[in-house]
Amino acid sequence: MIESLLVANRGEIARRIIRTAKKLGIRAIVVHSEADADLPFVTEADHAVCVGPANPALSYRNVEAILAAAKDTGAQAIHPGYGFLSENADFARTVEASGLIWVGPGADAISAMGDKINARNLMAAAGVPVAPGTTEPAADLDAAVAAAGEIGYPVMVKAAAGGGGMGMGVAADEAGLRTEYDKVRSFAERMFGDGSVLIERYFPRVRHVEVQILGLADGRVVALGERECSVQRRNQKLVEESPSPAVSPELRARFLAAAVRAGEAVNYRNAGTVECLLDPTTGEFFFLEMNTRLQVEHPVTEHVYGVDLVEEQLRVAAGLAPTFDPDALAPHGHAIELRINAEDPKRFLPGPGAITTWNEPAGEGVRVDSGYVAGNTVTPFYDSLMAKLIISGATRDEAVQRAKAAVAQFEIAGPKNNLPFFAELLENPEFLSGDYDTGIVSRMR
Repeated sequence: MIESLLVANRGEIARRIIRTAKKLGIRAIVVHSEADADLPFVTEADHAVCVGPANPALSYRNVEAILAAAKDTGAQAIHPGYGFLSENADFARTVEASGLIWVGPGADAISAMGDKINARNLMAAAGVPVAPGTTEPAADLDAAVAAAGEIGYPVMVKAAAGGGGMGMGVAADEAGLRTEYDKVRSFAERMFGDGSVLIERYFPRVRHVEVQILGLADGRVVALGERECSVQRRNQKLVEESPSPAVSPELRARFLAAAVRAGEAVNYRNAGTVECLLDPTTGEFFFLEMNTRLQVEHPVTEHVYGVDLVEEQLRVAAGLAPTFDPDALAPHGHAIELRINAEDPKRFLPGPGAITTWNEPAGEGVRVDSGYVAGNTVTPFYDSLMAKLIISGATRDEAVQRAKAAVAQFEIAGPKNNLPFFAELLENPEFLSGDYDTGIVSRMR
């Protein structure tokens, strides 16, 4: 097993990785920015190195400083967490060229799935269902209009190099397409350095369902069930649950088989997620994208399948067999994750600030993965995620009831937070029925 691990991330995911590292007797090293010096992940690590100022480009995305920290502390491996450099193929290659172990998929797989158009074409060739759309970037507005005419309105206008719900727009007609095309292309050039645009069919009522895969050290790819991610604001997830209340055993078998084919098509190793859109009316599903990293919502899979996904990542990276039997994977119970963000619960606008009160809930089936404690400050430099409240139960109803109690017990004062939204959601008849889609938040607002 790996003996020393540098975590190239921050906040709750850094604490999460440290927890498993310590369980396995692995020396945990972290990098941090000047702004994060007082956060729990820094004090909980065996060793911490400041790699720059608050600006992520000068700290958490500072490849030179991170590699220097790894060398100076004797780290054997690097775990990138999610975000920042986690899906940067060049960084993965550089890590391995430096003689370090990369805890993630190979750089070739990251590259192959990082471009949405290339990924769509690869998946179609592998027999994974893809939504009608362009097979190459729309070179200009005229090409986009022509493609939309063939696909049929409404269409999704999407940055080919985007991710995390960013760089997307919906056009109901040609006039809307002309506006969204320029907007998405401009955003993509600014945020991703690549203005390539993809045009796809847009489904007015759809569910967002994803499958957790794990590429094992022996070359096999296995699927650890699906997660429902349809509670979203601005195309970004707020709630995830597993199993999905929309997925029957027959549909699950098709989902998992398609996800395994997706992983096999790019010789996938380590943890990844195959995201899909599900038409709840027809039962059709279509490949959306593959996230070549550990997902924010991985804990719900851990509870339902009884695995520690970070441990499995480390075992794959070390060339070891998994702790579970790949041929005997089966879900047990139900788990729900609520993303506790420093944001206004009505309009979901960021609301950073100093934390004066932080009291986490506890009890049977309750887990909190947090990045902060009382006395810390949520700064405006990073994602607004403060904590993840993960609740499990024997049934979905039991998990929901426990979630209600946990939300009521969670006390946060100082920064704005979205706990009131979750209290509302957990009483919403549409959510309670399990028959909801990606429009549920907009209907609540």
